Amino acid sequence: MISINQLTKVYGSQTALNIPELTIGRGEIVGLVGNNGAGKTTLLRILLDILQPTTGHAAIDGQRVDQSTEWKEFTGSFIDDRFLIDFYTPEEYFDLIAQLYHLPPGELSARLADFDQLMHGEILATGKYLRNFSQGNRQKTGIIGAMMIHPQLLILDEPFNYLDPSSQMIVARRICRLNAELGTTVLLSSHNLEFVSEISTRILLLERGEIAKDLRNANGEAIAELKEYFALEE
Repeated sequence: MISINQLTKVYGSQTALNIPELTIGRGEIVGLVGNNGAGKTTLLRILLDILQPTTGHAAIDGQRVDQSTEWKEFTGSFIDDRFLIDFYTPEEYFDLIAQLYHLPPGELSARLADFDQLMHGEILATGKYLRNFSQGNRQKTGIIGAMMIHPQLLILDEPFNYLDPSSQMIVARRICRLNAELGTTVLLSSHNLEFVSEISTRILLLERGEIAKDLRNANGEAIAELKEYFALEE
């Protein structure tokens, strides 16, 4: 699904990312963890062709992301609230996404209804523009927009940020559900080691732009090694 070859991103004299080779298979749930500045968001932005690498390239389904747009048709993503359109209502925003991804007529309402528990009556039919929403509801709107298209590839940067504990649990379950029911490949970054280890099948630990550890995570077995690396205590 995802392949990386000799990928670097350099700012002046600082190398923000240096990944010689990486392959992520179809159907994996891969968590990116690391301290601030480790290169997680840089990697996700390069994969989405938002940021150009200094050298090398990334490919999705064998197509270089900087030379093709076909991968965009099956990729859902939310990096930060700049993905939102502040002068839209949530209804207008979701309708735009439905049009862009060619959802069948009448399908949008059914798909949004599937997220009622996450929206908690605070997003639809409020009469508000997105710019007037709380940070948490902006986060929910972006995540719903990325998930409701039933993507083959889902890319999320810090999806648990700004969410209350119950909403974090709902988002985590929805990620697992997409993967189980549709075979969606998921790549997400998070500082929340517990959630990452609970839902990921594989964890990439980035440090100073490089992959320090590539951990298989059957039954959450990677959490002990992650806590040891970050010197966390029970």
